[in-house]
Amino acid sequence: MTKSAIIIGAGDATGGAVAKRFAREGYHTVCTRRVEASTAALVDEIRVMGGHAYGFGSDARDEAQVEALFEHVEHNIAPIGVVVFNIGANVRFGITETTTRVYRKVWEMATFAGFLAGRAATKYMRPRGAGTIIFTGATASVRGASGFSAFSSAKFALRALAQSMARELGPQGIHVAHSIIDGAIDTAWIAENFPERYALKDQGGILDPEAIAEAYWQLHCQPRSAWTQELDLRPWIETF
Repeated sequence: MTKSAIIIGAGDATGGAVAKRFAREGYHTVCTRRVEASTAALVDEIRVMGGHAYGFGSDARDEAQVEALFEHVEHNIAPIGVVVFNIGANVRFGITETTTRVYRKVWEMATFAGFLAGRAATKYMRPRGAGTIIFTGATASVRGASGFSAFSSAKFALRALAQSMARELGPQGIHVAHSIIDGAIDTAWIAENFPERYALKDQGGILDPEAIAEAYWQLHCQPRSAWTQELDLRPWIETF
């Protein structure tokens, strides 16, 4: 049966690489960002390589939009087999400079949106007794650094959500995994803002989005007898 893979936060790095990886395996990849036009280049690239891709503009924090997106994909594209929640929300403010608006927005993006996506995915996967849900975490998921009170608390909560869902849904055939992306990723933003770190790219000093995508594909392929609930990915240069 042809299935769909919904990538929430299908950006230019990790999300886009994940979408392309699943498309290569025959999945109908659904690429979402807040503005649909932002998905156009990725969708075109996947289609040129012979894959099936669809772009949608959807606010992942909006319950009605999330529910409508999943319903449309399930009934008009292909049964939902994979959901990857890949929203970042990384901001840095000192504690006294962290406004309630910033704190709430980061929580909505990194945690509440993850809950909405996970709940929507479960509604369609549970009756089939199968499916994979992957939440993208960060160093902040396990360690709160100075200036990251909003981001760290939101990512900690997303990790807890993933653990809770894994314990509930694993016995029902749904694989829920959380990945800790611990290090700089090969992006234009890293190249512009951290040139000294980006210079280590050829030495494997930063994370390759395609390598992350491959790890996500392998998570999805794991047999039920040996599921990974949490996977940490980092370049060799990172201390931990």
